[in-house]
Amino acid sequence: MTAASGKRLGRVLVQAGVVTQEQLDEALSGAAGRSITSVLVEQGVADETEIARAVAENMGLPFVDLGAIEIDPTAATMLSLDLAKRHSCLPIKIQDDELIVAMSDPANIFAIDDLRIVTGFEIRPVVAAESELEQAIERLASMQQNVDEMVGDIEDLSAATEDDSATDEEEEAPVARIMNHIVTEAIRQGAGDIYIEPQEHDLRVRYRIDGVCQEILRSPKKIHRQLISRLKIQCGMDIAEKRIPQDGRFGVVLDGKSVDFRVAVLPTVQGEMSVMRLLRKDAIMMSLEDLGFLEQPMERIMEAITKPYGALLVTGPTGSGKSTTLYAAINKTTKPTVNLITVEDPVEYRLEGLSQVQVHEKAGLTFAAALRSILRQDPDVVMIGEIRDKETATIAIEAALTGHLVLSTLHTNDAPSALTRLTEMGVEPFLSASAINCVLAQRLARRLCKECREEYTPDEETLQRIGFPYQPGSPPRLYRAVGCTKCNNIGYKGRMGVHEVMTMSEDIERACVNHASGDEIARIAIAQGMKTLRDDGFEKVRMGLTSVEEIMRVVV
Repeated sequence: MTAASGKRLGRVLVQAGVVTQEQLDEALSGAAGRSITSVLVEQGVADETEIARAVAENMGLPFVDLGAIEIDPTAATMLSLDLAKRHSCLPIKIQDDELIVAMSDPANIFAIDDLRIVTGFEIRPVVAAESELEQAIERLASMQQNVDEMVGDIEDLSAATEDDSATDEEEEAPVARIMNHIVTEAIRQGAGDIYIEPQEHDLRVRYRIDGVCQEILRSPKKIHRQLISRLKIQCGMDIAEKRIPQDGRFGVVLDGKSVDFRVAVLPTVQGEMSVMRLLRKDAIMMSLEDLGFLEQPMERIMEAITKPYGALLVTGPTGSGKSTTLYAAINKTTKPTVNLITVEDPVEYRLEGLSQVQVHEKAGLTFAAALRSILRQDPDVVMIGEIRDKETATIAIEAALTGHLVLSTLHTNDAPSALTRLTEMGVEPFLSASAINCVLAQRLARRLCKECREEYTPDEETLQRIGFPYQPGSPPRLYRAVGCTKCNNIGYKGRMGVHEVMTMSEDIERACVNHASGDEIARIAIAQGMKTLRDDGFEKVRMGLTSVEEIMRVVV
């Protein structure tokens, strides 16, 4: 920090009442080439956070706690480490075609001009504590150095391998470090999926966090082959086979928590890509109450799973939380007096206290074959991972009719469509109508960050266009996403379910038997009090849990 910038910062601190003029004069006289901030902290006059907040308030800029946010590596690597250290700044995010840069001295217009020229972006400064900036820059430098070293090691070993002078163990070491870094960071950031994707010239790694993909690493493509081979070895796949998709799994324990990884490798024109789904053991211990059910849908679900027989079907697209909901229902029904057996493909979560069957189609152990055998084991509750075909659907429905409680999933867009879907599969409508207790349709919506959500009054034209219920002339006060340090400037943190629960009634059974369409069944269900996905979502918007934009994204 220059003498001029130190004096400028000092004036701000005096105006803000953080230091007195005498304390500032003393600090400036003892600076001797050091930053005014470090001198004030050393003298015990003020702490860094206090100084940074005063600067932010004086200049009308946001303050960020770098220790509490995740820095976008794509943004961070747009600036050379030398330039970052010289100006004490670090790009943390790209948003709306602007580069958000954390700075200790945002009044340094020369630094901002340099950043604009080097990156090609318009610069939006935010204020951070000086030592936190230094630590973040050092972490970035260390991480980049580690990746560069690993890549360099791989290049050296690749060259040595051609001369037959490198052992397998030596070749695996740097690749193992990269893989461990990717996996551990994914767990700590709460990712649901990891994507390792070869591009034309490099390798891209992305995490899916709260349902949205975020790029976290780009590295030379030359490490791709070793990385995928390492992953295949961990999962017990055939490393020589590169022409067909392969599946596998492995597990890790980090910070005392066990996490399973379900891995799929798929050949693409650029090479083999891999998707790893993180299966956290603590996720399946969630109760139905934790999943965001409103009172009426919860009552309907509880009524369905407390019956000794019948079927509960959970519908929705891939990644909508169907398995988590089924396991939460299982947690309600699991007792020492209950014989509970599951048949899944794959078995995502391995649980104590129940029997789980893994489908193996090549060996002839299909859903239908497993179900036929399971029903000879005298189960009280049967969970079927997915109803995919006529044979599985027929056996499941017959099991529900013969004194078993059946829990399963089905791919439909809403709850009423589940009945017509079973009919299309070849199940007689009168059997479906008699066997099903309840159908739950589900989506996952992001929760608004409680720290930064902003209250506002929407205009009535928008509410009318989307069908949001309100009294004309008095639009409700709602909340929208803003973004802060706690949510990584996204505005959302965590997810919750949006639900549509249809219980069977005589009218719905009659409509099903008469081959009514999904729309006709939906009209009957709504008339009998069913909240649609949109109704449930709008109610959660009214409660301030999520935003209109998020509900429109996941429901429409």
